[in-house]
Amino acid sequence: MFSKKTVKDLDVRGKRVLVRVDFNVPLAEGSVTDDTRIRAALPTLRYLVDHGARVIVMSHLGRPNGKPDAQYSLRPVQRVLQRLLGRNVLFVEDIAGQEAHDAADRMVDGEIIMLENVRFDPGEKTNDPAFAQALASLADIYVNDAFGAAHRAHASTAGVAAYLPAVAGLLLAREVETLTAMLTDPERPFVAILGGSKVSDKIIVIDRMLECVDALLIGGAMCFTFLVAKGINVGRSLVETEWIEPAKKLLDKALERGVDLVLPVDLVVADQIVDDAETMIVGREEIPPDMMGLDIGPTTTELFKGAISTARTIFWNGPMGVFEMKPFETGTREIATAVARNNRAISIIGGGDSVAALKKFELEERVTFVSTGGGASMKLLEGTALPGVEALMDKNA
Repeated sequence: MFSKKTVKDLDVRGKRVLVRVDFNVPLAEGSVTDDTRIRAALPTLRYLVDHGARVIVMSHLGRPNGKPDAQYSLRPVQRVLQRLLGRNVLFVEDIAGQEAHDAADRMVDGEIIMLENVRFDPGEKTNDPAFAQALASLADIYVNDAFGAAHRAHASTAGVAAYLPAVAGLLLAREVETLTAMLTDPERPFVAILGGSKVSDKIIVIDRMLECVDALLIGGAMCFTFLVAKGINVGRSLVETEWIEPAKKLLDKALERGVDLVLPVDLVVADQIVDDAETMIVGREEIPPDMMGLDIGPTTTELFKGAISTARTIFWNGPMGVFEMKPFETGTREIATAVARNNRAISIIGGGDSVAALKKFELEERVTFVSTGGGASMKLLEGTALPGVEALMDKNA
């Protein structure tokens, strides 16, 4: 169970509620190109509005270096939020100054306003107490629903909670509850699929996963550090040499714990990463010295699909190759499809490129849960305390 209080534990009617959401969405030519994160926040915002709260929405967007920058304005996001909610959302070109206070003071029950990008103030990323206090002065209650930013100890994600009653939004609570339950009480067999480019990014997660999974499937460029740890020559494939010894220890740990750690047995290789690359399929011990592995091969894909088909809990984070390019997309597409097809399993996607892959192959509606925070989900799975969660009120408070 989620150990912190949520919006449902407080009486919000007539209260000004400051809600930190994660609207760090992609923009192109001033328009939102993916509204997934905006949609994810709708249940909390609708709950608050339906219960008579005066809702003040805040978020970051991009990396504007602590000063106003028109290309990172949240105004395009406000337009999308307004459309999705089907109600007016007043945009305030201020964060915690006089204009923001005037707008908050004018609010009536059930109204929503949106503040400008919190990262336009340098105090956001430094978690400046004065800026956190200024934000808090706008409201009576603070709600954090920004799971994607919960691993950041910033003013709007952690600092403000010191000055107001602070609770979780429905999205943040569900994210933490889902990922925690997966580790502590999974239905078995529990199969984890990890990909992406760097072992260093996921070494702690792999170590922790070996404590609770039945099988761990490793693809993507990170597999090559493990293959080198097994004494295999991988040509020009990406290898993190300083992580070879830690990879050996993880292979030993998997053996000791009886976890089936599956590495690719064949790979799609090429001499360059381009859309029209000439590719070959080779066994993992036959990678030419002038070529690099850029996707898992067909035999590996079938091995992985077999493990996925028997699972009752699936966790997937990281692509199997350079899926953005046609010659190297097959492995990721096949794995995504296998996860989506296993409708007897609880399937959890750990944010980041895995979500992008699901979208590319139009499979995001066919999995159980898609995390909105790649970095935050990895930190949670590592066992690292998330500042944005730790700052909230406990259930027994």
